[in-house]
Amino acid sequence: MSLVSIGEELKRAQAGGYALPLFDTTDVQSTEGMIQALEEHRAPAMVALYSGLLERQNGRALAAYVRVRAEQASVPISLMLDHGASFEVVMHAIAAGFTDVMYDGSGLPLDENIAQTKLVVRAGHAVGICVEAELGHVGSGSEYQSFGALRKGFTDPTTVERFVAETGVDMLAIAIGTAHGMYQGDPEIDLDLLRTIRQQVDIPLVLHGGSGCSDAQFRATIENGISKINVATDLFRAAGAAVAETAVGGEASYHVFGRVATAAFGERVGYYADLFGASGRA
Repeated sequence: MSLVSIGEELKRAQAGGYALPLFDTTDVQSTEGMIQALEEHRAPAMVALYSGLLERQNGRALAAYVRVRAEQASVPISLMLDHGASFEVVMHAIAAGFTDVMYDGSGLPLDENIAQTKLVVRAGHAVGICVEAELGHVGSGSEYQSFGALRKGFTDPTTVERFVAETGVDMLAIAIGTAHGMYQGDPEIDLDLLRTIRQQVDIPLVLHGGSGCSDAQFRATIENGISKINVATDLFRAAGAAVAETAVGGEASYHVFGRVATAAFGERVGYYADLFGASGRA
């Protein structure tokens, strides 16, 4: 088990009709809560660093910590780069020991996105790493009413088959109505578009912007072809609320805050592992 490239586990999820979670971490407390919960629930998953975090002064040190903890884990865990902003950032992640990477060229014209993604895939596959790309553009929840709710950025299903064939990408993030962060309004997911895309290609499909979706929406996306779901904001909000409640109760110990945050992360990670059907799959 322990540290893996997630490709085979994603194929199992796709065949089995469940989804694997990806959780973004930023520190020791969030990482510990995630890994402890994944082991308790016997769930394969990805623990990820956002590309901007990797480029900070302590980014490689945090990546090394997550990698060691994943190596020690009793369930399959991938160390994944989330939203790699450039070919250079992805190369930094590979050099830092990431087992999977996402290259996000969704803001580029289609031909350029294909060309850049193809370069990343070639480099990743050369060292046994799976690559995720994004087609369409998943925007921000804070601008949802002027973007996603108006169907701006949605994946064009007529481009999917070409994109996958020309890039050789292992998994594809699509834009079908979700957004990053908390929503301004309620998410409206286009399941018909998801079903159409699912018919075009046979690789695992990825849903970004999980925070704020309902249980019913999650289940519906999984039933219609999503095999990987990214969640971050909800975990950090839950941990922040738990720490704040502890402080209001009169506890001012830094060490207690850390334990409370770790427990809160663990509770939400376990919840999503169960909801996505990943629990018991390791």
